Amino acid sequence: MPRKKEPGGLSLFLRAVIETGFIIFLFYSNLLMGEFTRASGKGKSVIDAITDIFTLNDFIIAVVSAFIGFVIVEYLRKKL
Repeated sequence: MPRKKEPGGLSLFLRAVIETGFIIFLFYSNLLMGEFTRASGKGKSVIDAITDIFTLNDFIIAVVSAFIGFVIVEYLRKKL
């Protein structure tokens, strides 16, 4: 059975992967900026800041936030 193709191109799954990946990227970018700003005053390097932000708790928060963001955007996209 062929997939139903949406007008404009991407399937819902591919769009979900791209959008949640972008939200996760923004989440980690924000964490890195905050951690590096806080850590750089104490003589830490960027590598130290990166190792501080890549934790299981941060990853869970990023994935849950990305999923919630995707659901809200999809709801608004269909509503408007």
